[in-house]
Amino acid sequence: MGVGIVLIGLCVGSFLNVAIYRLPRGLSVYDPKRSFCPHCKNTLPAWQNLPIVTWLLQRGKCRTCSAPIALRYLMVEVLTGALYFLAWSFFPMPSAILAILFFTILVTVSFIDAEHQLIPITWTAAGVGLALLGSLSCPQLLDLSGMSLASAPHSTCAEPSPWEGLRKAGLGCLVGFGSLWLVVMLGKLIWGRLKMTLEEATEWRLQEGFGKSPQLHWVLGDEAYSWDDLFFRSSDELVIEGHGFKVDGQRQPAKKITIRRDDFVIQEKKWSIEALKSLEGKATKVSIPREAMGMGDPHLLGMIGAFLGWQAVIFVIFSSSIYAIIAAMVARVGFGKPLPYGPFLALAALTWVFGAWQWWLSYFRSIEGILSP
Repeated sequence: MGVGIVLIGLCVGSFLNVAIYRLPRGLSVYDPKRSFCPHCKNTLPAWQNLPIVTWLLQRGKCRTCSAPIALRYLMVEVLTGALYFLAWSFFPMPSAILAILFFTILVTVSFIDAEHQLIPITWTAAGVGLALLGSLSCPQLLDLSGMSLASAPHSTCAEPSPWEGLRKAGLGCLVGFGSLWLVVMLGKLIWGRLKMTLEEATEWRLQEGFGKSPQLHWVLGDEAYSWDDLFFRSSDELVIEGHGFKVDGQRQPAKKITIRRDDFVIQEKKWSIEALKSLEGKATKVSIPREAMGMGDPHLLGMIGAFLGWQAVIFVIFSSSIYAIIAAMVARVGFGKPLPYGPFLALAALTWVFGAWQWWLSYFRSIEGILSP
């Protein structure tokens, strides 16, 4: 049975590669139905789409155009297969199924965030829903303090009240989402605006799509800022001082423009972003809204809390910070440069699942023993 679970995991991992590539680009996961090379767009027959085997036989290259196939494809398939096997081996039923669903979402979200610094909230919301439903059918869920990994796999769940399971899942979700939401809000207050004075007038423009992201961007010189990052809150404003402002190709004599999510203002005259064809100019000073963390991270931690409980949330916050610091040092990521946080939240959650919870219980039981008379 273990071999079958691994094969299922490898096939699911192949599908997840499709989702990881297409979702951030606004493409349908199901249309086209067949996988294709992202370079030459050649449709791949089934025999060229075998998990792991195809990548190894073709030495990480497209058979048609010889363009390199990213190592990520192999990593996702191997990781998904391994996690499916571990879930099936370690957990009783139906917690094993819930763990497999949980791991599937973690893998997808982590690799999308690593590549695009974007967490698909629809996936984390679906994960919360699965966790809440699972807490009713199996109240123990992944409440690891209530089970032993040494117990026989695929035994039945314990029998606490389903409503108790739902309470634990809901509390974990609220603690997870709420804790990082406060970090986002605090970051907005402390680092909410980046003010820059440019040495010389720099061209800027609004551009639909930039790089691999299809959404609207504000481009200043060679730097691009996505609309969602700029306008996290309805009150966020991008203020540009300069000259040469053009709206739909028509020059507007002014020294300042204020841009919001849905509109912009020049000398008290307002235009709609939706009806806009083009907007450009030259900037000498800019005031850019920014955030310490994206809203995708609170949603991800909320999902983790729904599956694992509030105690896991505390551990995940602490350990993911350590993982992120180590990664930043190794990759030499400097202060102010973006670092996707989702993969570290996922890694910390897996650390909890595969053993850290035991250390957590032992630690607090030892403190309880010391404090008790």
